[in-house]
Amino acid sequence: MSKTKSLSVVAGKNVGLYQFKVSALSSMMLLVASGAMAAEPLKKDEKKAEPTSKLSTVKVNADALSTDFKAEKVSSAKFTQPLVDTPQTIVVVKKELFQQQAATSLSETLRNTPGITLLMGENGNTATGDSIFMRGFDTQGSIFVDGIRDLGSISRDTFNTEQVEIAKGPAGVDNGRGAASGYVNMSSKMANLDEATSGNVSLGSGNYKRATLDLNKTLGETSAIRVNLLKQDAGVAGRDKVENNYQGFAASLGLGLGTDTRIHANLLNVQQSGIPDGGISTIGLDGYYNAIFATGVLAGQKPRPVDTSNFYGSTSDHNDVLANMVTVRVEHDLTDTVTIRNTSRYGRTKQDQVLTGVNSVTFVPPTNPDAWTLSRSRQGKDILNKILTNQTNLTATFEQGSVKHELSGGIEFIYENQLGYTVGIPTGSPSQVPANLYNPGSGDLFQAVVRTGNKTEGETTTSAFYVLDTISFNEHWELSAGLRAENYHTRYDTLTRQTAVTPPAVQTIPVGTMVGASQEADDRLLSWKIGGVYKPSANGSIYVSYATSQLPPGGSNFSLSTSATNVNNPNVDPQKGTNQEIGTKWNVFGEKLALTAAVFRSTNDNEFVSNPDGTTTAIGERRVQGIELGASGIIMQNWQLNAGLAYMEPEITRGNRATQAASTDGGTIQWSPKLTFTLWNSYTFGNGLVLGGGARYVDSALSTSLTSAAALATRSMVEVPDYWVVDAMASYPISKNVTVQLNLMNLTDEEYIASLNSGVSRYYPGVERSARLGVNFSF
Repeated sequence: MSKTKSLSVVAGKNVGLYQFKVSALSSMMLLVASGAMAAEPLKKDEKKAEPTSKLSTVKVNADALSTDFKAEKVSSAKFTQPLVDTPQTIVVVKKELFQQQAATSLSETLRNTPGITLLMGENGNTATGDSIFMRGFDTQGSIFVDGIRDLGSISRDTFNTEQVEIAKGPAGVDNGRGAASGYVNMSSKMANLDEATSGNVSLGSGNYKRATLDLNKTLGETSAIRVNLLKQDAGVAGRDKVENNYQGFAASLGLGLGTDTRIHANLLNVQQSGIPDGGISTIGLDGYYNAIFATGVLAGQKPRPVDTSNFYGSTSDHNDVLANMVTVRVEHDLTDTVTIRNTSRYGRTKQDQVLTGVNSVTFVPPTNPDAWTLSRSRQGKDILNKILTNQTNLTATFEQGSVKHELSGGIEFIYENQLGYTVGIPTGSPSQVPANLYNPGSGDLFQAVVRTGNKTEGETTTSAFYVLDTISFNEHWELSAGLRAENYHTRYDTLTRQTAVTPPAVQTIPVGTMVGASQEADDRLLSWKIGGVYKPSANGSIYVSYATSQLPPGGSNFSLSTSATNVNNPNVDPQKGTNQEIGTKWNVFGEKLALTAAVFRSTNDNEFVSNPDGTTTAIGERRVQGIELGASGIIMQNWQLNAGLAYMEPEITRGNRATQAASTDGGTIQWSPKLTFTLWNSYTFGNGLVLGGGARYVDSALSTSLTSAAALATRSMVEVPDYWVVDAMASYPISKNVTVQLNLMNLTDEEYIASLNSGVSRYYPGVERSARLGVNFSF
């Protein structure tokens, strides 16, 4: 496993946060200076330009770019201000950017923002879907589509996505309960009055085949329909047997477009199938530890790693997903400055998965590595998620004397449900089927995974009220404030087959009897945020902000627990996240390039920790502080880029202290690299040729939060090595309507750990050097 040296020039391992704060403030001063030179200050009697709901575009001509990476606003009506005046770190990745990169999934798209890593799961369980870890916190339960929570641990495709919006730090006011990391929102493509047809057909490494179609057709002067289609049959370059197959249909009907009353009716259907990846063993990687090689019969020897193409599962493994979503949004302009919106949605996602997990190695006989075996376990998911919601939003702009208000408020009613059937190997069947470590066979016979009869059902009902106001005192000073109050109720039902030989004390329940149990939790949550903005000129801002969020028991997985030491116990207070931030944003170079810089501190309280006296209490705290820099847009004529850098200091400020060996107090938050960097840029030549390329850097990260030197000395893969990945693309128009595009991924064929499980026994290898060749068409 190759390991690239750390970016010691940018951030050495011993550089403290204080130095980075100084660096950040210096960067802010430079940005302010450049912004001041790039635009004239507002005159005393000049009014600030009104924000527009339309994203900026760059018109095509011989001397201009046909695409633009820079976004002006997020899609949510809760945000009344353009990004440059929003006192919060928000990264927007537009479709023009991720299409140029041939990024087709949400996980691939999120590579365009720093501070995000992907998880693989806990010990024997393999995570599925978009397992996002952002700014030190699990974010998988905070993924939204058009501002509505999207349930299910599935992988999301971007064929119907206009832009992806990543809000960093606690943001309970925006969407309600959530992680201290922030959230990810996918903004869908909507019908409009522009006649357009576009699409793509691509082939690539790993037997990759994909086709998409985006058709927008006007039906009259004020109505239109938009249809998006997807078909993908694909393997993964460098991985045997693994398949990721999709087919999707999305339709958007727009009525009354351009009038005072507008209606959008949207339908989404996505089907996913294929053979999931259980990963490969970490044996032989740098940092791998096993006692047999340290003090055992193989002391002093280093085992060879397994081939990264090895597949340890079965061809009967599958991941079948069916997702349906129906959304209706009605907007009406009451006046020129007041608009009311109502959005209703019903969503349903069914996942049926069987996956073979990779576990421990058996070194028998020790002297013959070719005979070593790898234990495997059969894992399954049979889960149905449903959501029903109605949201009403009112936006209004008005003035009181010399003070201007831009108000957004509303109410939300949400019903979420998750039904899960327990699946496993039938009683009496072998639960483990070993495979040859270095030469596994995919034809091994496994016992079928079936429903055991046990099931769980969790549901959460939420009613909420929110209000956000941006107050402009003059052309230089603004104050943004928001408040959200919500009442939630969670119910968790279990049905379990009685297996105890000794009957309960109160009454005898025969073995095999189905026993039901139910738990409930309810509470009132209050989240708020406030930010002050100073605008030295019309194209820039300097801000300071504070925001909160709460995550109650069952808030991320709909399950409750009777255990006094479980975070989902109904009697436990919600986890509380806070974020302090100071930053600056500038639109420079004719407002075509957006520059951002922020210093932040995010904290999550009320986590469970073990105390020296053996008790467990919800007094734990994790804290992530650091800086984040970003740039997006056009640098100069025909040259555009998207770049971001984040330096984080993730720390468990109050952790486990029961024993020295298990202590995490003062430890580093696992899976949180200190330094991450992302860059993509492209240049358009006069003949239409586009050359692009970029790089991603992820610093080394600890796979554990333990602080005991003795415990770390015997832990395998304590640290995930850092890595660089370099990609490139080229496209050329062969006619007015047809363009050929070639993407080359991982040009240097870097070998790296893309994600690692908590038990550090297995990992996903990064995708090897690969290519995709596509034909883009537009009319």
